[in-house]
Amino acid sequence: MFLPAARRVDHVKESAIQALAGINLGPVRAFHILKSLMGGYAEVGAIKADFKNYKKDLNKYIGEYDADMIVQLILNKKKHLPNFTCEYTVKEDGTLGGLFWADDVSKTNYMMFGDVVGFDATYRSNKYDMVFVPFTSIDNYNRNVTLGAAILGSETANAYRWLLRTYINAFSNPPQVIVTDQDAAIKRAILDVLPNSRHSYVGSVLCNTTDFKKRMCDIVWIDSITPDEFEKQWDIILSAFGLSNHSWLHEIYYLRKDWILAYYQDEKLSGLMRTTSRCEIENHFFNQFCNPTSTLVEFYGHFESAMEAQRYEHRKNDHDTRYTEPELWSAFVLEKQAAQIFTRTIFLDQQLEIDDALNNSLSVMIRIEDMTLSCSCNRFEQFGLICRHIFYVLRVSDIKEYPKKYVLRRWTRDAVPNSSLRSEFIPEGCDKNWYEVQAIIRDIKATNDYIINILVTNKDELSGYCDYLKSNYER
Repeated sequence: MFLPAARRVDHVKESAIQALAGINLGPVRAFHILKSLMGGYAEVGAIKADFKNYKKDLNKYIGEYDADMIVQLILNKKKHLPNFTCEYTVKEDGTLGGLFWADDVSKTNYMMFGDVVGFDATYRSNKYDMVFVPFTSIDNYNRNVTLGAAILGSETANAYRWLLRTYINAFSNPPQVIVTDQDAAIKRAILDVLPNSRHSYVGSVLCNTTDFKKRMCDIVWIDSITPDEFEKQWDIILSAFGLSNHSWLHEIYYLRKDWILAYYQDEKLSGLMRTTSRCEIENHFFNQFCNPTSTLVEFYGHFESAMEAQRYEHRKNDHDTRYTEPELWSAFVLEKQAAQIFTRTIFLDQQLEIDDALNNSLSVMIRIEDMTLSCSCNRFEQFGLICRHIFYVLRVSDIKEYPKKYVLRRWTRDAVPNSSLRSEFIPEGCDKNWYEVQAIIRDIKATNDYIINILVTNKDELSGYCDYLKSNYER
């Protein structure tokens, strides 16, 4: 098995190496996976060095044409896929300055969930140290959803201006709220390009001192206090810990209207992306697929694998919502209606609010004639979901129908189509029957697995099937 004549990286192995590279597994791991699947080292038909050499030769082939190849790849998608948008810019020295893309699914999601959008330019996921910028919102399952993405060659205000203009041209209308980190270049670009969007910062961890951190979180990450109350409590906490003259705390206090929840009470749905956990989840998600040593072509493959995983999870959530029934905790008629209105994730949130609908000191207003409701906790204004305090009032008022004006379409099971039709895309340079060939290959593999499962307990028939394949297709 070590002789050159017995070793070959054929089409099947090439496909395996490339497919596993899409989920950030290198050639050595690909070799070990095939070894396990095929039954041993001798059955692979190649050695680790062959796998590594194939990957090295592939990267060498890409070489200096890497940027050209990814641009042409995405332009080819724009040519063949309806509603696919991509734009790129080149620096004065001829290198790639920026590349933006968004497909039809991203645009569909933006129409429904693009009111609050965040973007984080912290990922450096390729060997050229270009920054990856995904645009993120929250879907109807309260999960992160990517609404287009870009790679930038620099993090200047001009680079971000180009990116934001390109983004708005692709999606037609700007978001109501845009959430970023505290980057001065991003702030200048947003002021110039999105003057009517509310710019919000993602807050940072204030301190590792447990008591100080807890007291700060009690006023920073709560949306039920007024700005006056926040400022009063801020002064009390800083005084208590002897931090009244702390320069950094003074700096972030000066920016309080850009990141403290108390100042966003009147901004519709601004609470959706206000916590650092959203960015942490997004970082973790893309880090599973990205590799800082990858070429741009490899990186784009990683991105597509990440999108496939994200959209698969959405379809799974959609299936669970439509075809399984949640357990109801009470006989309250609105709980049953909520299960039929909302996605499963959102229903579970509303179910908890209903279950905890106990009387308390918060103020709830209800006007029965037009079913107008409000609560001083502002949960609906911040997140678009009814709070437990309102559910308590609805319960004692014997309301039998879920208030329609308080059902936001973004949280419902019909917010996006049940399934999205995907357009056919044939990679540049491939045979015109490429798509059909890939479908036939998948069908052959599935058929072969099906027959093996039938014959696995019958040695003679399994052997006969193997002989049949060899005798008819040996070359």
